[in-house]
Amino acid sequence: MPRVQPLPAAPAPAPAAPRRRGVPADPQKYAVDVKPSRIDGRGAFAAEAVPARRKIGEIRGEAISVREARRRAKGQRRIMIVELSETRAIDASHSADPLRFTNHSCRPNAVLRIRQGRVEFYAMRDIAPGEEITANYGETHHEGRLACRCGAPGCVGAI
Repeated sequence: MPRVQPLPAAPAPAPAAPRRRGVPADPQKYAVDVKPSRIDGRGAFAAEAVPARRKIGEIRGEAISVREARRRAKGQRRIMIVELSETRAIDASHSADPLRFTNHSCRPNAVLRIRQGRVEFYAMRDIAPGEEITANYGETHHEGRLACRCGAPGCVGAI
């Protein structure tokens, strides 16, 4: 009678990378690629499916005053500054976070929220891999003088 060989033991799962003290956790919850955008310059694109109402990730940057934010924004075509409050802002111009390239759209698939001093993006609906992540910026430092290029039906024309 043939002898049954035991199955090899399943490999142990790889241990999670230890969190190092003083090093912030990765703020991205879903993979995001930065690629050329038909809207403007470069954009943030979903590298994997993002379910509706899930946090996509956040952007970090230099904490500055609103006065300094407005000074830095003057004359800039691409602004990567978010005002957190009446007195504080985040300048993400030198951040490595890919969501800093999130372009404006009048019909967005994500929403930007300020929570506990963080700038977070949440999916408003399911976002397919390869789809550009967009948010409606509302009031901006452009003060309505920059033409909107989102191309969405019902586009307001300026941001």
